[in-house]
Amino acid sequence: MKLRVLTGITTTGTPHLGNYVGAIRPAIAASLEPGVQSFFFLADYHALIKCEDPDRIERSRLEIAATFLACGLDTQRVAFYRQSDIPEIPELTWLLTCVTAKGQMNRAHAYKAALDANVAAGEDPDAGISMGLYSYPILMAADILMFNAHRVPVGRDQVQHIEMARDVAQRFNHLFGQRSDLFVLPEAQVEEAVAMLPGLDGRKMSKSYDNIVPLFDGGAEGLKDAIARIVTDSRLPGEPKEPEGTTLVALYDAFATPAQRVAFRDELRAGLGWGEAKQKLTTLVEAEVAPMRARYAQLMSHPEQIEDALQAGASKARAVAKPFLEQLRRAVGLRPMLATPASGALHLQGHAPSVVIKPALPVFKQYRETDGRFFFKLAAANGELLLQSRGLADAREAGGWVKRLKTEGATALDAAPVALADGVDRAAVEDALAALVASQD
Repeated sequence: MKLRVLTGITTTGTPHLGNYVGAIRPAIAASLEPGVQSFFFLADYHALIKCEDPDRIERSRLEIAATFLACGLDTQRVAFYRQSDIPEIPELTWLLTCVTAKGQMNRAHAYKAALDANVAAGEDPDAGISMGLYSYPILMAADILMFNAHRVPVGRDQVQHIEMARDVAQRFNHLFGQRSDLFVLPEAQVEEAVAMLPGLDGRKMSKSYDNIVPLFDGGAEGLKDAIARIVTDSRLPGEPKEPEGTTLVALYDAFATPAQRVAFRDELRAGLGWGEAKQKLTTLVEAEVAPMRARYAQLMSHPEQIEDALQAGASKARAVAKPFLEQLRRAVGLRPMLATPASGALHLQGHAPSVVIKPALPVFKQYRETDGRFFFKLAAANGELLLQSRGLADAREAGGWVKRLKTEGATALDAAPVALADGVDRAAVEDALAALVASQD
């Protein structure tokens, strides 16, 4: 299996500079690494926990999708989808819920923060706390484990959720991974230098604190105005300034090269004024953001292009999720009901014991043509041709692809040297491959 990287953003607001630096940029950079399979999603189920305004969620989904694409996401390399377009995710959420301890959920940061706020206000401890908020980490675990992501780029405040996903995965593996682990244990990927970008007032950049620096909203003027409002101390131009620990320097570091970081600190210690320092920061950020902003504006004026990209991404994601969920369903006992011998049962004389009735499966057939090339094809149980390979020079290569398709299912389909038979829907091929994968159990 290739190294898998997964990231997502909750669709409740307009992306700001903190989202870009802490999640979007590192995730897109990771997707360009050789040998990496990346999954990017709009976490719109998570949004329902935080927001009851349908128009805001709809708008946010559009803005975040446009942001990912404008920032350089290559949809030919990655699976880019909406969480709500993958029905396997809520089903996996329930499977994970059934093995997750309530005590573990009691320790989740978001729930504890809401609980403490209620107590401090003299309210009932659980006032206004929905099951969605309480179970948020399980849905996040399902997002990650559905695709067996190895790495998850997150901000420092989200590391606990990755640790919880690992705990849930280990529990599930222990209970149901009879022969091998079903889930990969994910690792959080945090860029330590810029993991949690501070906002204008030094706190975590967040719309709820009204301290954000916009990414695209408001254009170049909006960026300049926000940076001008960054809180600094009262030291005048010419007075030495200590750069470490300041919001301005933290933002500068997120966009600067190592040499630029050193020079900026030296200038501040030599007396560079805060106003001029803010101008330098604006110029630095604008150089990276301006080209992306133009692409963002073009996408926002053509939402149908965004929708097409998301639908294509959902097809890629479901090609992985569908056969894997079938494997998980079987692991927990949600299997087809087939007649089997009654173990240890007494059979009356003259009565034949029950026999195993196995459903007919699709069949791969390999053959060699007169030109010396090797081929394989997939036929449904009723004999209908579903898939036809191209001619291959080596019989071992043909056999290798058959083996991969039988064991990996639709995950290997896009890379395989095959074409769908005329008039055959891809979903029918994916279902056939899922049945073959399940039969390996």
